Amino acid sequence: MTGPRLRRPRSLRAEFEAALTDAATEHPLGPPRPNLAPADLVGLPDPIRRYVVRSGALGRPRPQNMRVVLDAAMYRAPGTAPMTARSVQYTAFARPTRVFLMHARMFGLPVRALHVYAHEQARFTVRVASLVTMVDLRGEQISAAETVTVLNDICLMAPAALVDPRLAWEHVDDATARVTFTNGPHRVTATLAVDDDDELVAFWSDDRPDASTGTFAPMRWSTPVTGYADADGRHLPHRGRAVYDRPDGPFTYGEVTIRSVDYDVAWPAPGVRSA
Repeated sequence: MTGPRLRRPRSLRAEFEAALTDAATEHPLGPPRPNLAPADLVGLPDPIRRYVVRSGALGRPRPQNMRVVLDAAMYRAPGTAPMTARSVQYTAFARPTRVFLMHARMFGLPVRALHVYAHEQARFTVRVASLVTMVDLRGEQISAAETVTVLNDICLMAPAALVDPRLAWEHVDDATARVTFTNGPHRVTATLAVDDDDELVAFWSDDRPDASTGTFAPMRWSTPVTGYADADGRHLPHRGRAVYDRPDGPFTYGEVTIRSVDYDVAWPAPGVRSA
């Protein structure tokens, strides 16, 4: 008599596709939303209004969703060699939903990282060679932290979505504004800085702790923008960094290049390769 057969865990790609199917069901692509008009920006602090105008968002429909492709050099610790990664993410804005899959290689082995944020709950899984789970986080702490990630995505990659009743803005000075994002039970705050070219150059928050050790250590998280690119009449961040201000000094754990941002895209059909 043989013992029970061990089941191989479902691949993160399969989980990614399943999450996309759920997102498509809940957030079907509808007719274009109304165009963003100057009157819509009246409630924004002046530096944020200038940034939205500079981004080319005026006169275009407010987005329902977006698809983003990113390349990144990811660092496990200061001074280590980077891991090169390609990521694809889909985001819906009505009830914020983010489905993100990263492909990379570490020590010659394939690595996949999956972030899913839906219904105000997040999970984050990292798996090596489709078999060994290195990270499996879910629950209140990761959900609150990933709410900051959703806010960061909106600020950097979807300026037209910054006009939203869930975002409460506070003017700080001619270059800086503070925003509080309320999404269900989560309430997170970040500060944004805009330069003399009306480009968003800095975003930082104290509400996204460092979970790299599984302890969710309180720490400032920032995503300084280091370059912009123009495409289809839009002016959006193209390169940037992801940084934790650790007690022993800032640690840049990611150097990111945004390859493409597309709005109001059709969700991938079930079974169609989407990343």
